[in-house]
Amino acid sequence: MTDSDKILIYGYGNPGRQDDGLGAAFIQKVDDFIIQNTLHHIVTDCNYQLNIEDADTVSKATAVVFVDASQEENIEHFSLSEVDASDARVEFSMHAVSPSFVIDLCRKIYGVTPIAWLIHIKGYEWDFKEEMSEKAKENLEMAFDFFKPFLLTKQPLTLINALTTEN
Repeated sequence: MTDSDKILIYGYGNPGRQDDGLGAAFIQKVDDFIIQNTLHHIVTDCNYQLNIEDADTVSKATAVVFVDASQEENIEHFSLSEVDASDARVEFSMHAVSPSFVIDLCRKIYGVTPIAWLIHIKGYEWDFKEEMSEKAKENLEMAFDFFKPFLLTKQPLTLINALTTEN
């Protein structure tokens, strides 16, 4: 398997803002799962926000799954949606650029468009504390339980097709 066959799981958010740390917590779970199952086809990254520089990292993956906390009322526990390239720089969130913008940069700068998905995990509390709410922790577990079987898939396109079928 080459680096271009890798699946990137990229969590973002601020763990110092309670439930905004759901993306980072998801990545910690993925990292533990990778070690427990000796997986080599998945790489992770995590940051407080997405930046234009992330296009370099994202461009090296066949598929990327972004993970972030959500304040959306219409999300019960978590949602999964496909990310299309878009030059709309900022979404209505606390993060610098959107996943769509990062994918658009990959296309424009590197000539590649990785298959991309976004997992939004429902959060409830956003104060300056490093402790997630109990409901957010439950949503994190539900999202990770949903995603775990796909981490074992060796082919990125199979992963994406499975996610499409399930959601």
